[in-house]
Amino acid sequence: MKNLVYTLSIGAALVMTASCSKVDNYDGPTETLQGRIIDAGTNQNVQSEVSGDNGNGTRIKLLETSWSDNPTPLYLATRQDGTYSNTKVFAATYKMIAEGAFVPMDLAGSDKTQTVVVKGGTTTVDFTVEPFLRVDLVGEPVVNGNGTVSVDVKVTRGTSNPNYQQNITNLALFLCPYEYVGNNNFDNRYSTILSYSGTTGNAIVGQTIKLTSTSVLPKKDWFLRVGSRIAFGTNRYNYSTIKKVTIQ
Repeated sequence: MKNLVYTLSIGAALVMTASCSKVDNYDGPTETLQGRIIDAGTNQNVQSEVSGDNGNGTRIKLLETSWSDNPTPLYLATRQDGTYSNTKVFAATYKMIAEGAFVPMDLAGSDKTQTVVVKGGTTTVDFTVEPFLRVDLVGEPVVNGNGTVSVDVKVTRGTSNPNYQQNITNLALFLCPYEYVGNNNFDNRYSTILSYSGTTGNAIVGQTIKLTSTSVLPKKDWFLRVGSRIAFGTNRYNYSTIKKVTIQ
């Protein structure tokens, strides 16, 4: 009996050792996928928030079709300047679209989904979109004599598609001590957020609007940008570029 138990124990140990010694022979994710989100009307990058799975800014949706006809979506984050780059992507075939504050790319009848083979190092995939709004600074920010900051801004429609010209709900001057500034990261003691009801906000379209911080800013470097949004979907903001101001 003792010999039988001993023999079984040795056998179990060998099986465990063999299973533990198996090596994963799949290559790791080493491909780079990069690109831009481009405004179809201006050829400029579409400004956004830093975004990933939360979807508050622009994100890149990937469907890996190499192994499945019904894959689970994967998402890549984008930068605030409308670019993206990820150096840890598996080599595979993907269906790709961008999601953000612009006309959806997967509309029936005008689906702009791209099928891309990611392989061989760096793959560049750009997306041309129609933003809901364009938010442009007029001139440079001004540090006022009382220590507040003002900026002039103009908001225009970024698409002629009437299905995506909903009422404007907000116009905001976001301020933050860090360059990662927007609706996802701002100091509410100084930022100015205007809210509109009904069609009231549509009156700002094409007008030059002056926005000023709500109070005196502490003496240091500040980063600002202006955002505006419409009543659609997840209410993502469209943004201006980011500016740095120094309060002395």
